[in-house]
Amino acid sequence: MLTTMDTVSLTAPLDSAVLRRAATPLTVTVDDGTRARVDRSRQLFHDLLHGGGEGGGSNGDRAAGGGRESRIYGATTGFGALVGYAGRADEADQCDNTLAHLGAGQGPDLPLEITRAALLLRTRSLAQGLSGVSAEVVERLTAMFATTFTPAVPRYGSVGASGDLIPLAYATQALRGRGHAYVDDRRLPAAEALTAAGLRPLVLDGRDALALVNGTSVTSAATALAHDTLRAAHRALAGLTCLLADLLGCDPGFLDEDLLRAYGHPGAAHVGARMRHTLTGVTPSGTRPLQEPYSIRCAPQLLGAAEDALRYVDGVVAADLGGVSDNPLFFPGDVGAGENAGTGAAAKVVHGGNFFGQPAAFAADLLACVTAQLGNLAERQLDLLVDPARNGGLPPMLATTPGQQHGLQGVQLATTALVAEIRRAAAPAGMQSLPTNLHNQDVVPFGTQAALRSYDMAELLRLLCGSLALGLRQAAHVGARRPTAPRCGGLLDLLVETVPAVERDRPLDADVRAAARLLVTTDLP
Repeated sequence: MLTTMDTVSLTAPLDSAVLRRAATPLTVTVDDGTRARVDRSRQLFHDLLHGGGEGGGSNGDRAAGGGRESRIYGATTGFGALVGYAGRADEADQCDNTLAHLGAGQGPDLPLEITRAALLLRTRSLAQGLSGVSAEVVERLTAMFATTFTPAVPRYGSVGASGDLIPLAYATQALRGRGHAYVDDRRLPAAEALTAAGLRPLVLDGRDALALVNGTSVTSAATALAHDTLRAAHRALAGLTCLLADLLGCDPGFLDEDLLRAYGHPGAAHVGARMRHTLTGVTPSGTRPLQEPYSIRCAPQLLGAAEDALRYVDGVVAADLGGVSDNPLFFPGDVGAGENAGTGAAAKVVHGGNFFGQPAAFAADLLACVTAQLGNLAERQLDLLVDPARNGGLPPMLATTPGQQHGLQGVQLATTALVAEIRRAAAPAGMQSLPTNLHNQDVVPFGTQAALRSYDMAELLRLLCGSLALGLRQAAHVGARRPTAPRCGGLLDLLVETVPAVERDRPLDADVRAAARLLVTTDLP
């Protein structure tokens, strides 16, 4: 049964939490104001298409006629590099033409939460009333979210330039009953999946079809979800670093407020304040070196730099989730509010590049860099913790009986592999531009690649955090002192409740995942 917490209004701003909730059924509402905007935009599209308004921003005559009738990309023309040729006269044929040639994706299906988040973002973009789609499209998309229906969308094919054309085409085709889709996690022919979900196939014309595919919704959704996971991992690492320092008896002077203020970076000051709060009440052991290894001593500077980077991504994600990603756009002139109100500005269609996913590409590449360094920090801290030369005399690999029992040896090996995988994937995608589409798309951002790669990397970082947490829990079991800071003690207690100590050797993969889930879904002490 859906609750009020499962309701999303298309007039309200989207955020990462809402996108993640779209992975499961929820109610998406369309109010009268949204319907009016969409209807007005649709009427404007028809007026401009049939000569009832200015065709500002159009480029090139229809090849078939050569006249100066209103030319609207994708409605009267071919697509991409073939814009100079006439499209199909029949609107249903133009829809088929739009989608069929984009059925060239390859690879495994996208994670279902990305696909549903992308479609929620696409729905909100269309609902802002600048895309010229029918209200029926928006209404039927919202109906999908009340079900578990999810199009099967291949991972590879988008360059993030004219939007995520190929993946969104697969999503749109599934909504029309073509291709494949999931219902209750079962992959079915799309027509069967629609029936099972109680949905009817979507009926589109050429404008509807193009508007559904000509935006960066997959890129933006994957970036937002990766950013959300990374935010949670960043918070977790700050808490785990505090617990590590307390278990080892470190002096908290590396978090000194004056020290971090002198550093000059707001992120470091912010993270340092949070870590000092977590370590309130800590008592140093007096047995540690004057200066701790960088993985402890420089943690506020490292985590602070990550905070500053994440704040930049905060802004990009907010802009992407609130903006309109489409081409062309239809502006009603001085109707209603806005900077043109009362100016007599004419209604117009404008052809441009709001489908160009460069902001998300840069943001996702930055997320990749942050993920790599946070992953390195977690791995180095676990390495310190299992090393008797640096962990204050705890047994090697935190084994209860070294040699007869191996403690965290397997987990530590796995963290090395995870960090290597993250590093391998961290190369920037947003500077890999390749011209395509007869040089119509002569520069492309590859934001989709950047975003999906960052989403995968963020999931690996979660596992690294879980591995470190498991090590801290085991350290307390094999002889580390009880934390002296109450909040660190509370975090340790949560870990003790979640994962049992390692007495006899056992597989620890599920324990790592359980600790990771705890860290990213719980408000830590």
